[in-house]
Amino acid sequence: MLKKISILLPFLILSFYDVSFAAFDAPIPGVNLSSSEPGGVSTSIKIMLLLTILSVAPSILLLMTSFTRIVIVLSFVRTSLGTQQMPPNQVIIGLSLFLTMFIMGPVFSDINKEAYQPFMDGKLTQEQALDTAAKPIKEFMAKHTREKDLNLFLDYSKQKKPETIDDIPLHVLVPAYSISELKTAFQMGFMIFLPFLIIDMIVSSILMAMGMMMLPPVLISLPFKILLFILVDGWHLIVKSLLTSF
Repeated sequence: MLKKISILLPFLILSFYDVSFAAFDAPIPGVNLSSSEPGGVSTSIKIMLLLTILSVAPSILLLMTSFTRIVIVLSFVRTSLGTQQMPPNQVIIGLSLFLTMFIMGPVFSDINKEAYQPFMDGKLTQEQALDTAAKPIKEFMAKHTREKDLNLFLDYSKQKKPETIDDIPLHVLVPAYSISELKTAFQMGFMIFLPFLIIDMIVSSILMAMGMMMLPPVLISLPFKILLFILVDGWHLIVKSLLTSF
């Protein structure tokens, strides 16, 4: 069987030779960089820029929403429990995305009502729709951004202190909001980590007092940490804390 395939392989390659090279010679629809008309080249460049932006759009959107704080806090919960990969990364990221959609619902609703729908109806141009859509996002990020972090990027870019939220450029507000969210998430993570750390210390001290130094303390403390987390309804408290923090 292998011998027959090895004999037929060169003929198959030759039969597809013309088809494959013809496919490479085919122009991309709507993209014509060799066009002599400025409008055609401009449209092609816009399409390429749009594809580039779409490739990084998920990361940009995640940094501009509540996702950063939520996923870090949930990761701290798993680390403090010491359950290794339980819950899995897919569950943590999925829950973080749904909580983000829930928290950002009013903001997305304002964008849809004030920017997207008027743009689809032809009442706003593309530039006007983008400026209108940026206002609810800016208000949300500015509300949770520390003034110290905002001044850091304003001073570095040598810009004047803005009088209103609308005057803050996005390239300044997004990184300021991101580091503010990181600090808030780590503060919440520390408060979550503290009681489980105390349990580890107590178990470790008891094992040392009993002379059982060869027994890993984590092996004994893990059931107690899980039991404590269940008794206090930990997931409910964590999600409630995340929702009220926004």
